[in-house]
Order: sequence, then C-alpha cells, then structure tokens
Amino acid sequence: MTGSDQEHRPLTLAALGWSDFFAAQCEPDEAGLVPVRIATVHRARMSAISEAGPIRLELPVHTNTGDYTVGDWVLVEPGTHLLRRLLQRRSVLARRVEGSKTPQLAGANIDTLFIVTSCNADFNVARLERYLALANESGAEPVILLTKADLVPDVRVYREQAAALQRGLTVASVNPRAPDAAEALAAWCGAGRTVALVGSSGVGKSTLVNALADASETELQQTGDIRAHDAKGRHTTTSRSLHAIAGGGWVIDTPGMRTLHVSDAASGLETLFAEISELTHLCRFRDCSHEHEPGCAVQAAVKQGTIDPERLARWRKLDLENKAKTPDARGPKGKRR
Repeated sequence: MTGSDQEHRPLTLAALGWSDFFAAQCEPDEAGLVPVRIATVHRARMSAISEAGPIRLELPVHTNTGDYTVGDWVLVEPGTHLLRRLLQRRSVLARRVEGSKTPQLAGANIDTLFIVTSCNADFNVARLERYLALANESGAEPVILLTKADLVPDVRVYREQAAALQRGLTVASVNPRAPDAAEALAAWCGAGRTVALVGSSGVGKSTLVNALADASETELQQTGDIRAHDAKGRHTTTSRSLHAIAGGGWVIDTPGMRTLHVSDAASGLETLFAEISELTHLCRFRDCSHEHEPGCAVQAAVKQGTIDPERLARWRKLDLENKAKTPDARGPKGKRR
C-alpha cells in the first residue's frame, strides 16, 4: 500500500474525498455496501482505502481492471471486499494512446491538476497547451507549477508566458526539494481534496509527491536525474498510485508522458482558446476554417492584433488533431451510437 501513516489509521469518508455527489448515487438496496476509494490498479488486482484502512479488493470474474483508475469510488461487500459497483466520476483524467480504441485512464475525482514544468529546455508553450486541454476536459482545475526557477535569471518571463495560455490560469513556482514545498501548495491540498501531477519526466513530479506525502524512506517515489545534453528526464514513476498528504488530502502520482495526443477534448480546447472560440459564431460561414474565408471574425482579430497568429496556428493544429483522433460518434450507417 502507498502513502504515509495517515492511510493506516481509521479515516472518515469525508477525509477520503467522499461527498454528496457520490452519496446521491447509492441506491436504497445498496445500503449494506461499503464505499471505498481505489488506491492502485494493476492488470489482475486492485487495492483500495476504506474508513478502516487499506484493503485488497476481490474482483468478480471477467473484471476488466482497465475500466477503473486510481481515485475511483466503488461499492464493495463488507467483510469479503468483493467489488460490486463503480460510482460515477466527478472528474476523470484520460488520454487516448495511439492505436487504442479506448482512452487510457490516469486518475479520477481530481480537484486540482498540477501541470509541472521546469524553467529550462522542458518549458514549451505548445506542450503546456496540450496538458491544459487535457486538464480542462477532465473537469479538474489546472494549475501550472514552475520548477527549477533558481536556474534562470528571471522566473517572471516563464510565469508570464504560462499565464497567457488560458484566462484565469493560476501559475506558481515551487522548489520540490525545499522544506516548505508542501506548504507552498497547501491552498490546493486541504482535507478531503485530491490533486494529481502531470508533466514530462525529470521535472520534479515524484519529488513533489514525496514532499506532499511526507513519505518514509521505504515509501519514497524513485526520482531521476536530468540528462545534461537536452534537459530531459528519465522515467521514474511507472504506475499510478494514491498517496495521503501529510496535512490532509490526497495526491495521485502519474508516469511521465513522452507523447500526448489530443482527442475527445473539444470543450477543453474551447476553454483553452477562449479568445478564438468566442468569435467563431461571428464568422460569415458556419464551417469557417479561419484561414482565408471572407467575413472571418477570427482573421479580423488577427489583423487588429487582438489574437496572436502563432496562437491561432497552434489552435488550428490541435483542433485538426482532435477531430482526426476522436472516434466518430456515428455508426456504420450514419446513426449515432
């Protein structure tokens, strides 16, 4: 089992992240079942955390563990811990892997998604936009965390570039190895709250998990070094897990993502590129590509200087990718599935 001693002490459902949203889903005939939260998911087994502490779930025959993810709430039979039902998620972090017909689940019921990037060659606005589209679509609040700020003369340059990517976006800088790292993130990590970390390998995600969880030496997530020639890190986290945060709340660690395809993220892109999406209904043509059509409100904004042409080019690339990689919702005869 993962995390600190907090996971091994009796907990309340509220401390685990339970809320009225989940309680309202429980049917009267399920009153005898016990709500538990999934802590780890493996190919043939899953573990969870209950009010009494960590448990191993008994899985019904033919259970597909790929249908579950860390942070999920499920109902189980008391005593046997036999899994009976998955509750609807309040938020879910998922991405579609190349060649896969179904999205890969990375975490559920997340309140805040920390997008971690470092102030070096890893900092890339185009990649950050991909993470933001993913976060927006998940339903979690995105927060960009800047690490390795001590390596640059002025961290404000990175802050301003990151903050300009989305309206109302919060950007913070943190030193994962500093004694006050957990305190710097405390505003998002209150009791019953759940945060998750995503970002490239080597930017300090596992170190931040260790700082938040206040883990013992035997529980620490392995951390890796940065390759000097390209400022990129080695993969250290290889699976997802739920950790108790020392001061309350929970954190989900996720593996580094070498490739991040945008799919199933139409609303996430609308939020990310709000200055573009809010103008599209003003275009003369409903199917305007915002490239060369007459009466295009988006191109007019570019000429007026209110929309960055490079930003528009990145939107166009992600929009086309999302349409190409999102499965058609229509069946073979054009009927909606």
